[in-house]
This record gives sequence, structure tokens and C-alpha cells, in this order.
Amino acid sequence: MTDATARVRELNLYRQYFDLVAAGAKTIEVRVTYPHLADLAPGDTIRFRVKGTDETCDVKVLRVTGYADFEGLLDGEGPANVNPTATRDAQLANIRAIYPPGKEALGALAIEIELLAP
Repeated sequence: MTDATARVRELNLYRQYFDLVAAGAKTIEVRVTYPHLADLAPGDTIRFRVKGTDETCDVKVLRVTGYADFEGLLDGEGPANVNPTATRDAQLANIRAIYPPGKEALGALAIEIELLAP
């Protein structure tokens, strides 16, 4: 990050993943390497919102690591950090249901997060 000021990003999450983040159980968020996330950096804050609601929780970005695909991300980060309630195979299927092959081809981001106090 070239600028010393941390930024706040707003991102939507499905309820099941939001609940894991809000409980502090999910420490790795998975995203596609979209251009608007290319400069996401440690120290930034992400405000996750359950889509269509006013329910939010804030997390601090600790690390951002790029991977070629979702399989590499799950192997590198450990499935339990991404979703402690699902097997690796189930997670891979769920992630690919959200992001089809054309999106996965952009690359995958593992965003290590820490829940901030409300």
C-alpha cells in the first residue's frame, strides 16, 4: 500500500459465511482477483455485509496471498481456515458454485482476516 491510510472496503457475504466471520471462526476469506481488490493490503478494514440487510461486521486484513486457482488456495491455506464446518471437497464445490471457471481463471485471493470488536 503506497498510502499510509488504511481503507475500508465493503463486501457482501452469504449468511453462512458471514456467521462464521462474525464468530471469529473463519480466518481466510476467498475472493477472485478482481481489479477492485488488486490493491487490498494488510491494515485495510473490510466491512462484510449480509447482502440485502444492514447487518455488518468489520475485520482487519492481516495478509493477502494470490493463488492460481481455488484448489491451490485451499491446499495452501488449509480448508479449516476457510470454512471450519465443511470438508475440502465441499468447500471447493461451494466456491466454484459462486465463482464459475471464467472467474476462477482470474486467480484466487486468500485474505487473512481478524475480527474487530464491534
